[in-house]
Amino acid sequence: MVDYHAANQSYQYGPSSAGNGAGGGGGMGDYMAQEDDWDRDLLLDPAWEKQQRKTFTAWCNSHLRKAGTQIENIDEDFRDGLKLMLLLEVISGERLPKPERGKMRVHKINNVNKALDFIASKGVKLVSIGAEEIVDGNAKMTLGMIWTIILRFAIQDISVEETSAKEGLLLWCQRKTAPYKNVNVQNFHISWKDGLAFNALIHRHRPELIEYDKLRKDDPVTNLNNAFEVAEKYLDIPKMLDAEDIVNTARPDEKAIMTYVSSFYHAFSGAQKAETAANRICKVLAVNQENEHLMEDYERLASDLLEWIRRTIPWLEDRVPQRTIQEMQQKLEDFRDYRRVHKPPKVQEKCQLEINFNTLQTKLRLSNRPAFMPSEGRMVSDINNGWQHLEQAEKGYEEWLLNEIRRLERLDHLAEKFRQKASIHEAWTDGKEAMLKHRDYETATLSDIKALIRKHEAFESDLAAHQDRVEQIAAIAQELNELDYYDSHNVNTRCQKICDQWDALGNLTHSRREALEKTEKQLETIDQLHLEYAKRAAPFNNWMESAMEDLQDMFIVHTIEEIEGLISAHDQFKSTLPDADREREAILAIHKEAQRIAESNHIKLSASNPYTTVTPQIINSKWEKVQQLVPKRDHALMEEQSKQQSNEHLRRQFASQANVVGPWIQTKMEEIGRISIEMNGTLEDQLNHLKQYERSIVDYKPNLDLLEQQHQLIQEALIFDNKHTNYTMEHIRVGWEQLLTTIARTINEIENQILTRDAKGISQEQMQEFRASFNHFDKDHGGALGPEEFKACLISLGYDVENDRQKQTGSMDSDDFRALLISTGYSLGDAEFNRIMSVVDPNHSGLVTFQAFIDFMSRETTDTDTADQVIASFKVLAGDKNFITAEELRRELPPDQAEYCIARMAPYQGPDTVPGALDYKSFSTALYGESDL
Repeated sequence: MVDYHAANQSYQYGPSSAGNGAGGGGGMGDYMAQEDDWDRDLLLDPAWEKQQRKTFTAWCNSHLRKAGTQIENIDEDFRDGLKLMLLLEVISGERLPKPERGKMRVHKINNVNKALDFIASKGVKLVSIGAEEIVDGNAKMTLGMIWTIILRFAIQDISVEETSAKEGLLLWCQRKTAPYKNVNVQNFHISWKDGLAFNALIHRHRPELIEYDKLRKDDPVTNLNNAFEVAEKYLDIPKMLDAEDIVNTARPDEKAIMTYVSSFYHAFSGAQKAETAANRICKVLAVNQENEHLMEDYERLASDLLEWIRRTIPWLEDRVPQRTIQEMQQKLEDFRDYRRVHKPPKVQEKCQLEINFNTLQTKLRLSNRPAFMPSEGRMVSDINNGWQHLEQAEKGYEEWLLNEIRRLERLDHLAEKFRQKASIHEAWTDGKEAMLKHRDYETATLSDIKALIRKHEAFESDLAAHQDRVEQIAAIAQELNELDYYDSHNVNTRCQKICDQWDALGNLTHSRREALEKTEKQLETIDQLHLEYAKRAAPFNNWMESAMEDLQDMFIVHTIEEIEGLISAHDQFKSTLPDADREREAILAIHKEAQRIAESNHIKLSASNPYTTVTPQIINSKWEKVQQLVPKRDHALMEEQSKQQSNEHLRRQFASQANVVGPWIQTKMEEIGRISIEMNGTLEDQLNHLKQYERSIVDYKPNLDLLEQQHQLIQEALIFDNKHTNYTMEHIRVGWEQLLTTIARTINEIENQILTRDAKGISQEQMQEFRASFNHFDKDHGGALGPEEFKACLISLGYDVENDRQKQTGSMDSDDFRALLISTGYSLGDAEFNRIMSVVDPNHSGLVTFQAFIDFMSRETTDTDTADQVIASFKVLAGDKNFITAEELRRELPPDQAEYCIARMAPYQGPDTVPGALDYKSFSTALYGESDL
């Protein structure tokens, strides 16, 4: 913490003991030593005191208004030290210690001490001026302190022909007013009483403001008021003097006159620099206007492309499933139309946008402008990210379409299978509840009861055989629910009805068996033959029903192996038919034997077998149905086998073409990589060679179109895999787009090198030497150098090498010189190399491209403008103010340049602002990318 002097410490005013102040040997201390230290008697003169109060107050306010405040009473308003510290901060541009905000006397004394410490730090000693006098409102001490500040910050730095301070200011006034009649400036009191000297100073610099020939020496009040009013209105110099006070005083106050005249010196000191500054600004603005047009074109094209991507991605991400295969196939057709018609033009736009961006960046580098940073969300990386998102969405959308079609196919298959099995089951259960509820055993004979028992046992066997079908129906319904089948409600309702009916059948079966077993003891006679028929007929009947289900079952296959597997299974089924036919004959023989015995014994049999409802007619009918379904199944399998053979042909056809196109694209990509490294001949020859190479690539497009046609046939056939090739159409498309983009980018790099060469005057031999050095250190031939490779390349070209090392190389060629530097361990300094890396690799990627390398080598010899130079030029035009007005711009600049600045400059927000003030500093930094324009 700073150890400030005690509150009652007094400051001595005289020559500085620390080297005569900031001005050196002839500084402020020497000047003040020549002055009467502080004439207390003169200060008591009321007329002089009045003049000093008015002048010093106006001078202080001219600076305080920059901070948005002012004073009214000079010996009262500085008592707390707050505005005194603020005044010193404004006029020095430096920060003082934080003031104390308390209201007590000690706080005020501490604040004033901080201000006096700051004045002393500038090489000024104060005579008998202490903080307590200022806090107590001592007028003479306060005026003396303000005069000291004026001398130090407004007069001391004035220098004319090796004279400074008061003598320099007086010499400047004498030279500026020498041509004017009735003006003879010899001092800073009587020489200014008639007002002509003030008017002459203004007329010398701004003749349009004063009609000097009309002024009369015998009218001093009019002359003085005219000069004061013009200075205040047009030169921004506040009125610090009163005409009547000067005229009515025998000897005007010298300090007041010097204070006011110093304001004229500072206002006019930079007028001669205006024309040079205006020319520099015009040059800078012309370059910037051209670049802005290019930036606007880029922003517009980028916005259009990003907007198309923004509109397209939601469509590709719309994954709302459809209810039917037909609706999903229409979506697939719309997606193919997008791939064929809508996307290709956008691929070209994206490539052209990257080319335009690289060209703009090259022009910006050549004019020493910062790299163009597109507005947020429109950078090349944003476009690439958006494009990558688009292609990811596109790939996901295609996969979703195909998966959804597969899902709908499976759903339709499962739904049809559910309906078939449900219909068969419902047909089987029809009437079963009524049968189980029938109380026929109550009036039946013993033989009838035994028959009913056997019949019930056969039914239970049949019921158990149907258990698997019910479980299959429930499993299919569950799978349909899991796959989100659109008609799941009806499926669930039907399935629940079947399950409830099945439970009821189980309960009824149990109840009927108990009733039959209750009377079984009374039943002894049974027709064993009918029973045997029933026991063998029921399983055979179930087998035929299962066979009919299998023969009518739908199937979906995707490969030739799958269909051959189905054919093999079907052939195996057909091999079992002879055994089944023998079983059928055996069952029918049992029925015939029963009939023969009944007839031979005159037994009256009921119309049907009491143990089963499966009659010989039913068995024969179902067997005939099976015989009819077998050839139909053969035909369906043969048709599917033919279809799969056709699909296999499409696979092989596509694979044959893809296995040629894919390696061709890869080969071309590798050739372009080699061409970009092994460039021979002039840049124009290289450009022509690349364009011919580009045309040969474009001529290959029909092969890609043929592959697209074959791919479309594959998709129409719903072929989802191809074991004959590792290339998919998506891989081919991406490779083709990368090939076109790579050759276009390589051509653009050569064009930018031509542009750099022509703009910087680089000879063909220099360009070849740069390329040879770059390629020598590009060991992996990747087209870019790492930091260590780049450093070695710079050293090999002799960049920033010490004289003695250069002499040691003698007449070595570049390879020997490079080897010597590397072998001796020479390297650039870390700070210098880090500066170079920040220029050639602004994105900190760790790689330096050949274009960045060429730009750096050419930039080192080019004289360019900077933002600080432009700010300094504007400050000259503004008369050393921190802002500039539209009138000043229109006066100093050509009309179109002036209007360009007015339209883009923000309003000035500083404490010293005036109506219409414009901020030229932020505008200048924006021209060089240091802030937003």
